[in-house]
Amino acid sequence: MHILNQDVEFLEENRTCSYFDEKLSDIRYRYIYSCSTELYQKMLERGWRRFGRMHFVPECKTCDKCVSMRIDVENYKFSKSEKRVISKNKDTKLYIRPPSLTMEHLNLYDKYHRFMNDKKNWPYTPIEPEDYSKSYVEATENYAKEFLYVRDDKLIGVALVDILPQSISAIYCYYDHDYSDLSIGKFSILAQIKIAKELKIPYIYLGYWIQNHFSMGYKEAYSPFEILKNRASLNETPIWKKNEI
Repeated sequence: MHILNQDVEFLEENRTCSYFDEKLSDIRYRYIYSCSTELYQKMLERGWRRFGRMHFVPECKTCDKCVSMRIDVENYKFSKSEKRVISKNKDTKLYIRPPSLTMEHLNLYDKYHRFMNDKKNWPYTPIEPEDYSKSYVEATENYAKEFLYVRDDKLIGVALVDILPQSISAIYCYYDHDYSDLSIGKFSILAQIKIAKELKIPYIYLGYWIQNHFSMGYKEAYSPFEILKNRASLNETPIWKKNEI
């Protein structure tokens, strides 16, 4: 389906689960050509995520393992190990700008996913420029940013991040594992926390957390955080509670 400027909502049922081979999932999608800051904030608070102009939220009938989570920025305190990560990256340059597409982006994206295919058996197919653009560059509202991590004039990491007045949404991050000693993935989240503290933004939304999952369990390291306890519609009140692990 080729959509230019028409908003559409639909539910995809019984699709293969992205996180558990033996499960099926039900995902609600909303294609929003131009999503206002106010609407986006309401959707974030109710567990929605976005790639490009496509927003989505799980509505699985038989499973609730994907839990929306958000970091409590005001009460977050950097640990000694996190301070070491920040220190190791004192020579890593960070550029924040609207999302873009270059061959550097595509080459690094493919290199990252080849590595994750070998390490964690992630599915891998080289990404096409059009697909990258639809997922990460289109719908560049004012809140859409990319964080570029550069070392020795080389792009070694990219984080797609939305910055709103009341929230930061960490959309996706990929990086060069040749620089694994710098822990760029972790450094990226810590950099977002530092920026949120400076801007007095109360929450960073990290998407879905799955406890003890090999790919999604790491998020619990960023504590204190809150989890969404209900599946609220846009007309209902979301219930967030501090997580107690």
